[in-house]
Amino acid sequence: MLKISAIISTFLVASTIAVSAFAVDFQQARSQGLVGEKPDGYVAVVSGGGDVQSIVNDVNQKRKAAYQDISQKNHQPLDVVGKLAAEKIITNLAPGEYYQNGSGKWVKK
Repeated sequence: MLKISAIISTFLVASTIAVSAFAVDFQQARSQGLVGEKPDGYVAVVSGGGDVQSIVNDVNQKRKAAYQDISQKNHQPLDVVGKLAAEKIITNLAPGEYYQNGSGKWVKK
């Protein structure tokens, strides 16, 4: 699990760089509380619509591809990789950003 955790950390750094083309939109959406992090490693719309949903779809598509790659290389189930990524992402959220707790409610960090 330590190896997977290190790979996920690398992915998170890389994904920050990879989304830089639209990072302003995603980061703004997250910091404005329009999107939040789910415990499965993906993002969802907290409030809003239109462009927010397209940002969510784009981010989730890229994350799924990265999780599948990590999953295959480490022979771990996709959901395990997603959950480990979620733990790291949620830990690193800025104050005021949203994540979904274990009961499915959106809470601010």
